[in-house]
Amino acid sequence: MTNTELAILGLIIEAPRHGYEIEQLIEQRNMRSWTEIGFSSIYYILSKLERRGWLSSRRQPAAGRGPQRKVYTARPAGRKAWAAATLQLLADPGQPRPFLLGLAGLPGLPAGEALAALRQYRRGLLQRRDEVEAAWQSGGQLPYFLDGMFEYSFNLLQTEIEWLDRYIPRLESHLDP
Repeated sequence: MTNTELAILGLIIEAPRHGYEIEQLIEQRNMRSWTEIGFSSIYYILSKLERRGWLSSRRQPAAGRGPQRKVYTARPAGRKAWAAATLQLLADPGQPRPFLLGLAGLPGLPAGEALAALRQYRRGLLQRRDEVEAAWQSGGQLPYFLDGMFEYSFNLLQTEIEWLDRYIPRLESHLDP
């Protein structure tokens, strides 16, 4: 199961939803900062999960004017597949990030370019950390799992920034003649 499928299936396990409602939740929860869910792929993924037998759907009249909406509900097989995949993610620390491959290539790069790239990476981390913090603070009283997700993301970014603050000066001293 892909991460996108897992995320969308999880939103439907929380409550039956239609595609546009899923899009609204993705935006509200700032999920695009840690998933690769494009708006155009939501309906494709919903159809794919339904074909697998993990979701069922029913037509629901729209509130007011507009077309009927297709509301999706998780089926037992979908709940089982989602639970197994989610538990695996929680238990497995996974593989190191591609950033480590970049660090491994430092000896082959011009020192100035490598340092500039690391400083750019740090600026990007600062921006992402600030965005996560703003979304976290604007959420008001969040459910425990969302609060945990924001806290985890914020702390990972902060820890990586702090590491770079120690590493960049060490790298500068190592690269200086």
